[in-house]
Amino acid sequence: MNPTPRPAADVGVDPELVGALVRAQFPDLAHLEPGFADDGWDNVIYRLGPDLAVRLPRRDVAHALLLNEMRWLPFLAPRLPLPVPVPVHRGKPGEGYPYHWVIVPWLAGDSAASVPAEARDGYAAVLAAFFRALHVPAPADAPRNPVRGVPLRDRDQAVRARFQAVAAPERVALLAIWERGLAEAAHVGPRLWLHGDPHPHNMLVNDDASDAGAGAGHAVARLSAVIDFGDLTAGDPASDLAVAWLHFTPRGRTEFRERLAGHGLYSPGTWVRARAWAANYAALMAGLPAGDPLHGVGTHGIEQLLQDS
Repeated sequence: MNPTPRPAADVGVDPELVGALVRAQFPDLAHLEPGFADDGWDNVIYRLGPDLAVRLPRRDVAHALLLNEMRWLPFLAPRLPLPVPVPVHRGKPGEGYPYHWVIVPWLAGDSAASVPAEARDGYAAVLAAFFRALHVPAPADAPRNPVRGVPLRDRDQAVRARFQAVAAPERVALLAIWERGLAEAAHVGPRLWLHGDPHPHNMLVNDDASDAGAGAGHAVARLSAVIDFGDLTAGDPASDLAVAWLHFTPRGRTEFRERLAGHGLYSPGTWVRARAWAANYAALMAGLPAGDPLHGVGTHGIEQLLQDS
C-alpha cells in the first residue's frame, strides 16, 4: 500500500508567532510561554501554561472547519457527557497570520490510538453514551460536510479509488463490505449531529489501574475527553458509528452496539452502512506512513472488518 502523505501547510506557525498573537490580542495571558504540543493534518497545537492550549489552522481548508467549532461547540458541550475543547478565547487574524484561531482548555490524557484495542474496549459503554447524547436532530443551519455523514453513493467513486491501493485479498473483502452498504437504504429521518471524525486519535484516555474486564495483560483505558471537532456536521450517524471497528475488538464492539441498540433515531441499515464507512476509513488510515498514529488504527480496522466477514 502506498503511503498517503500529510497535506502540506499553507502557512507556517512557530512559537514566536503564537506568542505574538497572544500578546497582541490577549495581553492578560502574555506571561504564558507557548510550547509546541502537536501538528496535525489541519491544525497546530501549542500548550499555553498548565491549563490552556492554542489551536491554529495550518491549511486554508481548516479555517472554515475551526469556525464551525467556534460557532457550535459552546452550543453542544452542555449536553455531552465528556469534556470537549470549548473555546475560552477567540483569536483573529493578525501578526501576519491569516486565520482565526482559538484558545481552549488543555485536556489532559493520552491519545487512545496509543493504547491497545483491548484496553479501549474498557470505554465502549462511555463512548456509546457520548454518541447517544450527540446524535440528536440538528438545526437546519448545522454545518454540512461533503465527506462525512453523506449518503454512501456520494463517496462511491473516491472510495473505490482508495481501495485500489489495498492489496488483495483485503481489497476484495473491503469492496464487498462497501457494496453491501451501498445496497442498504440511505438514512431516513432528521440529520443528526455528528462528530465527523471520532477515531481513536481524537479521543483522550487515562489508564485505570484496574485491569478488570480487559484483555490479559492490558489495563482498562478510561475515556477522559473527545477532541478535534473540525469535521463537525450533521447527517447519517453511520459515519460516526464506523469507529466501532476502529476502536474495539469484538468484545468492546458488542458492548458498544448493545448500548446503542435502543437509539430510536437510527434508521434501518445503519450498522451495515457503518461497516461500509469503516472499510473506507480503515483503508485510508492503513495507507498512512507506518509512523503515523493512525496507521495502526487502520490496520486494526481492516483486521476487525475481515474477522466480522
